[in-house]
Amino acid sequence: MVNLGLSQVDDAVASKHPGLGEYAACQSKAFMKGSFTFVTGTGATVGLQMLVQRKFPYPFQWNVLVAVVAGSVASYWVTRVESQKCSNLWLFLETGQLPKDMDTDRHS
Repeated sequence: MVNLGLSQVDDAVASKHPGLGEYAACQSKAFMKGSFTFVTGTGATVGLQMLVQRKFPYPFQWNVLVAVVAGSVASYWVTRVESQKCSNLWLFLETGQLPKDMDTDRHS
């Protein structure tokens, strides 16, 4: 049995997929980046709203709501982009080539 994070993978599966560990590490980093983005995005939005609130006063509950929504959107976007990179890595490790629909100028 091969340990992969908190779960274990059979040796037969791990030997079939030698890039499994790299893929798991990539996904872990993607989720950590997303979590970090949520925390920093929410904090930065609260800070910006404190500056805006001096000009246009509104209730604190709206500060929290807008900050959490902004942090969630940013976190989702970062996690999605990083997870796509991990999927491309997995395909490359398994097949030796990048997906056909990959464009080097794509900014999503």
